[in-house]
Amino acid sequence: MIRLLDFLAAFFGLLLLWPILVIVTIVGLFDTGSPIFVQERVGRNKKPFKLIKFRTMSIETKSVASHLATSTSITKLGSFLRKTKIDELPQLLNVLKGEMSLVGPRPNLFNQEELIRERDAKGVYDVLPGITGLAQVQNIDMSTPELLAKVDKQMIESLTLKDYFKYILMTVMGSGSGDTVK
Repeated sequence: MIRLLDFLAAFFGLLLLWPILVIVTIVGLFDTGSPIFVQERVGRNKKPFKLIKFRTMSIETKSVASHLATSTSITKLGSFLRKTKIDELPQLLNVLKGEMSLVGPRPNLFNQEELIRERDAKGVYDVLPGITGLAQVQNIDMSTPELLAKVDKQMIESLTLKDYFKYILMTVMGSGSGDTVK
């Protein structure tokens, strides 16, 4: 049921939001010269997949978790995209492809070893990663691996259809500030 909801929401979301995607891509060309950001992330069953986002940091920024990057790496457009969460819209393509869900644990990088251990021990990788979820709306980011894995597990074990829509709505309405950047 959730996979069908994910697919339909991503399909119609892309269909309705394509003008925004085009505009951000064009403006992003002037901002960084490379508006689309693709990064390998840990997916379901710890299989790698290519996460697609709008670029919010300069091209020279090292491939690290956001909480390890500096705020000076974020571009002016990137700051706006992060605040509005528009940078996440290209992930609807990941949802269409079945690599992600709208709701689930945020996918981490393979170099986040402590988080991988914590999540692995709690079975978090048994589900598809998501664009948003309980941790995101509660402002829990990847800088606290043990807490994040605990909240991810809690969400997985208790997720209802009502919660699925609640987390999406809360995200769209502005809950959660995204990953912290120092």
